[in-house]
Amino acid sequence: MSKIEASGFRLIASLMFTCSLLVGTMGHAQHSPVETQKIIDALKPDLTLPLKTRGLRNLHVEQTGEASEKPSTPKFVSLTVGFKFDSAQITPESASTLATLAQALKSEELATLEFMVEGHTDGKGAPDYNLKLSQLRALAVKNYLIQAGVQSTRLQSQGKGDTELVNPNDRFASENRRVKVIALSR
Repeated sequence: MSKIEASGFRLIASLMFTCSLLVGTMGHAQHSPVETQKIIDALKPDLTLPLKTRGLRNLHVEQTGEASEKPSTPKFVSLTVGFKFDSAQITPESASTLATLAQALKSEELATLEFMVEGHTDGKGAPDYNLKLSQLRALAVKNYLIQAGVQSTRLQSQGKGDTELVNPNDRFASENRRVKVIALSR
């Protein structure tokens, strides 16, 4: 690929990203404040009550403990983020989910926290391949969040492959393909 072709490809990719972000946020603007607040509540360090996420299709809040446990237990959310088949290219349908996540991470309540973006795959494919794909997908989400205004110094990314399946009884289940965002303590 020549330098001109590569430059044109980057320009097209940048424009597609911008368009998908605008389309994704316009289509869900009326629901965004509620969803954003649910993400904020799930990631705040002082959260002690279980959350109800009824009506929020792509957000699955996993509580990591009760108030009586150590306060150092990290808070996290698992998001269903779509990617093109066998790639780390985020689908346009996931733009609104990631825009809402970015809005939450930029909020006043979460502004001082750092986050780990973990990529997870299902059990299809070789473990080494799944690990590399999950790393690329976590990095793609991290880069998306940075382009949406989240400070890069607040984000880390890591791929887990198929090592931490949500549904170990069905290694190929779609819920195993996810991105997990973990609040890190400073």
